[in-house]
Amino acid sequence: MTRILVVDDEPDTVDLVKSIMEGAGYKVETAYNGKECLAKVKKEKVDIVLLDIMMPDMSGWDVFGKIMKSKKKMKVAFISIIEVSPERKDALMKQGLKDYIMKPFTKDELLKRIKKMI
Repeated sequence: MTRILVVDDEPDTVDLVKSIMEGAGYKVETAYNGKECLAKVKKEKVDIVLLDIMMPDMSGWDVFGKIMKSKKKMKVAFISIIEVSPERKDALMKQGLKDYIMKPFTKDELLKRIKKMI
């Protein structure tokens, strides 16, 4: 069973994504900030990290960089309201990012993109 870690400082977003993912049969872990995310990635088996960018303690950019240094094979996707240029997105993909999902998203869109990452 694919294990997904949802990381966002907004509890409503975490609950929504968790509900969608669990409804589709995925095992879901949650974290509400960058430090909590890194601790869970280190100690638990996680297949995919869905990561917000704007968080108070550590940005998603920083968390992504730390994950890629220690877990190069981990699948990470940003879920964000921040739009990035195609050039920035390409650079992130070259660094190991698997997807960049814009908020708001539909349930079907999210599930389709997760399946594509698997």
